[in-house]
Amino acid sequence: MEKKLSELLKSVKATVTGNTDISITGVQSDSRKVKCNNLFVAIKGTTVDGHKYIEDVIEKGAAAIVCQELPEIINPNVTYAVVKNSASALGFLASQWWDNPSRKLTLVGVTGTNGKTTMATLLYEMARLMGYKAGLLSTVCNYVDTMAVEATQTTPDQLTINNLLNQMVEAGCKYAFMEVSSHAADQCRIDGLKFAGGVFSNLTRDHLDYHKTVENYLKAKKRFFDILPAGAFALVNADDKAGMVMLQNTKANKKTYSLRQLADFKGKILESRLNGTLLSINGTEVEVLFTGGFNAYNLLAVYGASILMGFDADEVIVKMSMLIPVAGRFQTLQSPRGYTAIVDYAHTPDALVNVLDSIKEVLCGKGKIITVVGAGGNRDKGKRPIMAQEAARRSDRVILTSDNPRFEEPEDILADMIAGLDAKMLRRVIKITDRAEAIKAATQFAQMGDVILIAGKGHENYQDVKGVKHHFDDKEQVEAIFEQEKE
Repeated sequence: MEKKLSELLKSVKATVTGNTDISITGVQSDSRKVKCNNLFVAIKGTTVDGHKYIEDVIEKGAAAIVCQELPEIINPNVTYAVVKNSASALGFLASQWWDNPSRKLTLVGVTGTNGKTTMATLLYEMARLMGYKAGLLSTVCNYVDTMAVEATQTTPDQLTINNLLNQMVEAGCKYAFMEVSSHAADQCRIDGLKFAGGVFSNLTRDHLDYHKTVENYLKAKKRFFDILPAGAFALVNADDKAGMVMLQNTKANKKTYSLRQLADFKGKILESRLNGTLLSINGTEVEVLFTGGFNAYNLLAVYGASILMGFDADEVIVKMSMLIPVAGRFQTLQSPRGYTAIVDYAHTPDALVNVLDSIKEVLCGKGKIITVVGAGGNRDKGKRPIMAQEAARRSDRVILTSDNPRFEEPEDILADMIAGLDAKMLRRVIKITDRAEAIKAATQFAQMGDVILIAGKGHENYQDVKGVKHHFDDKEQVEAIFEQEKE
């Protein structure tokens, strides 16, 4: 595929030096991938500045450079386009390269601290249950209609997003749903996309290793709603204090959902069990295969977004009873010995509280809660003691263990967690660094009617240790133990 540079540059405001009547064979922001007659976009990243590689990519044959500052040495055979923000420009250039696929789809973005994967995945499933082809960009896996494409991050880079959206268009998809992470919004990875709607779940402490303050984190989430166009919808959780903040500057059609107050989409939990919930949504009852208040919010948002996309309300209610939980999100496994194990991705204090409160509500004191939890290495250290505190407050027994230690020592991470516990809490907490042994110990402690929560990794099938991903799957560990219990 080739495109004229002049056609690509129509999508951005740039000061151009050189000839724009040249053919471009590809757009790249990674200097290692540049080939002859490519357009290279030099981005000032958090760790690497692409401007340092301009001379290198020209030697590789790059025909044009998009940058924020002209290099000292100008090559007369190369065209330079200076833009205000090259990361933002990359989004528009990537969209233009792939013929603006987001304009050919009904694209809905989902953001918030918790619930993004569940909401985006259930919206994808809803569209498919309605008889449409759809695509999904999510933490667990990307889908082009039914074709799975491995996901390496919550929101991919600008080039990958537009390539996948283009594949969705070519596959005949009408709808696409994507998680919008705070990193992606802050780094302009969603720029150049045309969204038909945005959904906000909630905002609690997370990613402060990157954003530094909760205010910066909130601003990154809000940026997504700020760029939504008129004609799109902005659906937010009215019960979260950040919900209405998201709507402050948006041009989109403002809508709300709530379990506690008047809203466009009002829900109520009528009955709650470990394997399902009876919900009332806008006065209509529906039995769903999900548990907990946090999932009630997720389902309310899915209902609201489905209606705002134009689906029939009665049909949506019917299809909601057919939706199934996402891998690693409150995934319930039943032991032959009569206790329940739940694998969940909860890796923030708020998510842990939500899951544990939901379990407690269902148990009504008729069983004990055993929680296996750790914290990721090289991430926000401030949440570690809070995670341990919340687990200890809401569990009968807590086993602190390794998560993804990355380049930290697991013992150091656990020491940070234990530092948050008082003497009373410490009495019901033990430390087993080896995650497999920790899960095994939890199953040995469990009696009939008890619930084990294995938190933090959910769908992940690896442990990240010193830059190497070793195979490890919480669900597989539990299932192997259950097989032994049958013998």
